[in-house]
Amino acid sequence: MKLDAKALRYMSTEDFRVLTAIEIGSRNHDIVPAPLIAQLSRLRSGGINKFITDLIKRKLIASESSSKYVGYKLVYAGYDYLALKTLSKRGSVASVGNQIGVGKESDIFVIAGDNEEQAVLKLHRLGRLSFRNVKNKRDYFRPDQSPSWMYMSRLSAMKEYAFMQVLHQHGFPVPKPIDQNRHCIVMELLDAHPLRQIEKIGEPGKLYSELMDLIVRLAKHGLIHGDFNEFNILIRDDGSPILIDFPQMVSTSHANAEFYFNRDVDCIRTFFKRRFGYESVLYPKFALDANKEFDLDVQVAASGFTKKEQTQLEAFMESEQVGDSNTTPHSHDEEEDEDLPSDEEIVYADDNDNDGSEDDRETGRVNEDDASDSDDDDCDIEYDRLGNTIRRKRA
Repeated sequence: MKLDAKALRYMSTEDFRVLTAIEIGSRNHDIVPAPLIAQLSRLRSGGINKFITDLIKRKLIASESSSKYVGYKLVYAGYDYLALKTLSKRGSVASVGNQIGVGKESDIFVIAGDNEEQAVLKLHRLGRLSFRNVKNKRDYFRPDQSPSWMYMSRLSAMKEYAFMQVLHQHGFPVPKPIDQNRHCIVMELLDAHPLRQIEKIGEPGKLYSELMDLIVRLAKHGLIHGDFNEFNILIRDDGSPILIDFPQMVSTSHANAEFYFNRDVDCIRTFFKRRFGYESVLYPKFALDANKEFDLDVQVAASGFTKKEQTQLEAFMESEQVGDSNTTPHSHDEEEDEDLPSDEEIVYADDNDNDGSEDDRETGRVNEDDASDSDDDDCDIEYDRLGNTIRRKRA
């Protein structure tokens, strides 16, 4: 998803007051009516339409109609601007550079703060792919309430930042956390490469042992990563590993802790056997090696990320299979390692001229002319609630 921060400097205080009003109104409304926006932003109703029109042109909000009224909702681009505005005021983000990474549920950019030092900006975007089973296992929402992807993205960012802070304070090899707001995290930029991009290594046994020791060390501190694989491990030039991506991390007291622990171990064993031809009969076992000695999981709860928020996010992750939490260990083919960890290609609504109606996007229908011109005979095309086009390769 594009992140064009240039327009930030041209936006007025009133524009941000309208964006904030829509964000606040979205807590109780799927679409926020204009009178409520005027009330929350404390702007005159007569002048509110100008700001709303400008925000729609900039693709920061969207207009929708219900059976009772026309209203407006925040889209991820508008949520990005609200977070960037706050981070900019704090001095954490002064400029936004190139995109350096993209995942199923996040976008990653190089940024610089007021101190002109480069850092990493990670934007959580839950809902980009995991939208098909949203009505299943969602007991953390009222029956008449629709889930908010932005709220879940915010919880995901809060959780990752909280775990990163605690892990960094206790000497674990993780990036230094710098700041967090809404669904965005600012962290240290490291000179390292993803493990999945490394074809050869001098001593695979040494790195294998270090990674297994890291899994055990986390468990002894009361934590399980939950997605410990080649996509979430960086390797420095000296061969030392760096651990990233913590939204799916759980406590060793979790009901499925042993499953997550064993899956993390199996992910590393499978990858090393496939990529480096290395296999060891020695590997940690939950019952023997996960004896809890420290309570970092308790410290995370005390940091402000509440147990209720943790429960909501874990239920969402499990129901939507974010981070493959209900699947077998990762087994990506070698030829897929250089691409997204998915067989789905994402084409963002901002990147092409799609004349399809909003109703078509909600139901997953595609205009026949668009389908014939897209050369996607081998793909099934769907639209998610964010307006993104997803081309999924047919089996």
